[in-house]
Amino acid sequence: MRGSGPILNAVYLLLILAGLPGFLWAAWRKGKYREGYAEKFLGRVPPRMSERPCVWLHAVSVGEVNLLGPLLQAIAHRRPNAECVISTTTQTGMALARKKYPEHSVFYCPLDFTWAAAEALGRVRPDVLVLTELELWPNLIAAARRRGARVAVVNGRLSERSFRGYRRIRFLLRRVFGQIDLVAVQDASYAERFVALGARPETVHVTGSMKYDGAPTDRNNPATRRLAELAGFALDDVVFLAGSTQEGEEEAALAAFTELAGEFPRLRLVLVPRHPERFDAVGRLLDRSGAAWVRRSQLPAIDGARPAPAARILLVDSVGELGAWWGAAHVAFVGGSLGSRGGQNMIEPAAYGAAVSFGPNTRNFRDIVAALRARDAAVVVADRAELAAFVRRCLEQPHWAAELGNRARRHVGQQLGATERTVKLLEPLLPAA
Repeated sequence: MRGSGPILNAVYLLLILAGLPGFLWAAWRKGKYREGYAEKFLGRVPPRMSERPCVWLHAVSVGEVNLLGPLLQAIAHRRPNAECVISTTTQTGMALARKKYPEHSVFYCPLDFTWAAAEALGRVRPDVLVLTELELWPNLIAAARRRGARVAVVNGRLSERSFRGYRRIRFLLRRVFGQIDLVAVQDASYAERFVALGARPETVHVTGSMKYDGAPTDRNNPATRRLAELAGFALDDVVFLAGSTQEGEEEAALAAFTELAGEFPRLRLVLVPRHPERFDAVGRLLDRSGAAWVRRSQLPAIDGARPAPAARILLVDSVGELGAWWGAAHVAFVGGSLGSRGGQNMIEPAAYGAAVSFGPNTRNFRDIVAALRARDAAVVVADRAELAAFVRRCLEQPHWAAELGNRARRHVGQQLGATERTVKLLEPLLPAA
């Protein structure tokens, strides 16, 4: 794709112009796309002042940002002299990255315009540009290589659907894939697809999924314990948590709770919508239901005494806490899976040993779902009726629910180590210590 930068610039501008009404609507109605313009369009990211070796890690949104935690720790352990900076794309990703990694420089990734990419790379001066999963921006990669930086893809995945789309234009993408120095992928099928699109075979390695490494397994961790106390959960409560939910899924979870609440007085419902801009809409849904509920932001602070039990329904209207809330769940529904989104990460509730369920549309986590189902460690629910039936079975057969969770926890424990394997491959890309 030599000399293709101006062409891509024009294509990107046309796409932005075509989508401008939608962007403006989302900015007005949902509060999205309201910040980071200088970083995104001009590449004016915070300049790096030190001369230490630098790793620039790019994570698109919340899921990828969470993925960085174990990777950052492993890099610090193996190369303590290296400086890590983090870029992200979405507002929710930015909020979480700033909260989780305050010791690192965090900024919006420049859009893939030649001038923005060049400016950002000149300010950061990375030795290695690390892209999580599949964020292949041709101008950014080309600019990194021109500055002498190495380029890596970690936790790489390439679904069959994406592969078919890329294959149609592989004559354009072959050079982009060929410029990547390291492709660390989750499984062998992804490795084959990267090579078929132009990645050099010697650069492609199967390391497993890093998402397993970031999943805590101790239900008694301080963050979960504090949140459970805030919510007033009792030891004999059964917490049904629907997390990373999309429109329609909160309604399904609420319907299941409403059906079962009278019969099972210790049942509690926790709703954690995926996107903050939907918190108020879910609140209105709960108001219409007539049930007693409370927002996470309204829970009283703990002053040394256990608070009185709150309403049986809790809406978590905060960002970055879902991982800890999963530790309080006995029955879990992982959202983004009843609609067309393709599912959300189900590893965290599995790692805690919750009885895990999700809808049938989980293409984004196909390999993880296949592994869990092969071990009878999760249940697929097709609709709200099946979700209610699943929750009922967990309540009526607690030993069955516990064994379902135990199988999930054991599976996660057997997958650990991808992060360490990835860092061993990244380390040679950095300047010698």
